[in-house]
Amino acid sequence: MVRRWTKYLGQEEAIKLMVWNNSDPSFSLRANSRKGVTRADLVMQLNLLKLQVPHELSLHLDEFIRVKTGLQNVIQAGLLKEGLCAVQDESAGLVVAVVDPQPGQSIVDCCAAPGGKTLYMASRLSGQGLVYAIDINKGRLRILNETAKLHQVNSVIRTIHADLRTFADNSTVKYDKVLLDAPCSGLGVLSKRADLRWNRRLEDMEELKILQDELLDAASLLVKPGGVLVYSTCSIDPEENEERVEAFLLRHPEFSIDPADGLVPSDFVTKHGFFSSDPVKHSLDGAFAARLVRAF
Repeated sequence: MVRRWTKYLGQEEAIKLMVWNNSDPSFSLRANSRKGVTRADLVMQLNLLKLQVPHELSLHLDEFIRVKTGLQNVIQAGLLKEGLCAVQDESAGLVVAVVDPQPGQSIVDCCAAPGGKTLYMASRLSGQGLVYAIDINKGRLRILNETAKLHQVNSVIRTIHADLRTFADNSTVKYDKVLLDAPCSGLGVLSKRADLRWNRRLEDMEELKILQDELLDAASLLVKPGGVLVYSTCSIDPEENEERVEAFLLRHPEFSIDPADGLVPSDFVTKHGFFSSDPVKHSLDGAFAARLVRAF
């Protein structure tokens, strides 16, 4: 990992990244707008807690609050159990902003469980449209269904237990928007997943890249002409991000990059028009998203 980071970032930035990964992580809470909870409501709830939870407002997303300490107090107070809010990093919220779900649209979340992005996309549909949540893990889909009821977005979510590759091959339906939040190395979330740094091997990266290519090819089959495909990861590794998109576009000339300008703050948009959050620069989880549009 250190060799890769030094190669891609340079030694100074690699050291900063490692210091970030070894510091205590902050967490973000998303106010559940579908239950009528605004960010101001959530702030009031936090201020009323017996054990105070220090927090600050997200600079990037209207429904989000950042919490450095006291997440256990939020859990014990039942705010999550009541569906008033969800724990979700702002980087994941910004990926949803790249998808830009609109009321009335049909959207597929290809590797949906545990469902954070599914729930947020569903909340932005204002009760009109559908999010089809596909996942290979039946148990995690069941939890997603339960959480959708709790968050009052179950009317616009349909769960599908399937391997995306098989589902896409057999599907005749095309959708407005398709999100592939692909299985990845997780190298952008090491501050929260310390175990990954000991468990990842170089061989894993090669296997993941093959899987990412296969899933991208499958996801592309579900996009209707004029529709949008968003490929995202919680990785900061160019081989899983930009290189996968470049390889995909060579295989699929019917797709082209639709820059993320205007959908997320300009500070997060790369020179190629991709969304990218940098743990050191933005104090968020590292994430990536490419918005690709299918020609007619």
